[in-house]
Amino acid sequence: MPVVVVLLVLVNVLRPDDDSGDSGAVADVSGTTSAPRGNLPPVQVDTPEVTSAADLACPVLMSQLPLELAGESSRLVKSDSPYAYAWGDPPVVLICGVAPPAGYVVGVQGIVINGVEWFVDTSDPDTVVWTTVDRNVPVQMQVPASTDSALVNAASTIIATAIPFTEPTPAPATPTD
Repeated sequence: MPVVVVLLVLVNVLRPDDDSGDSGAVADVSGTTSAPRGNLPPVQVDTPEVTSAADLACPVLMSQLPLELAGESSRLVKSDSPYAYAWGDPPVVLICGVAPPAGYVVGVQGIVINGVEWFVDTSDPDTVVWTTVDRNVPVQMQVPASTDSALVNAASTIIATAIPFTEPTPAPATPTD
């Protein structure tokens, strides 16, 4: 039977003129902390209709999303779907359960980050849209063009463990008029 050892370390903070060990002093914790959720105004997010596949897969992802990601605080989201989340100002928005990205070509256009393959759409000069192509339910991150991809990088690790892998397939053709 393995032996488990737990080591507990207690630290007393003493005032220089008090050696009784019961000073009641409070440790000085300096540095910046992230703003609690809700300090930034809510973000209005347009979301697709929730599918049964999203209802099965997305709650696992949403339960694992942190209040702070890559140094950015989360913020409240207003949407028709419970599967939208946002961090930072300007906001980086994550939506679970989107449609596969139009125009994706298997094996040609993907970028793999921390085990997740993304299709990156830069057609909008204001927003870079990252969409997973190797998950059983696509996840999208909308990143302002003025912001780097640090949140996509950090979220990839979470997505990789929360949403099951599936072989990438091309997006269905869009009917033309």
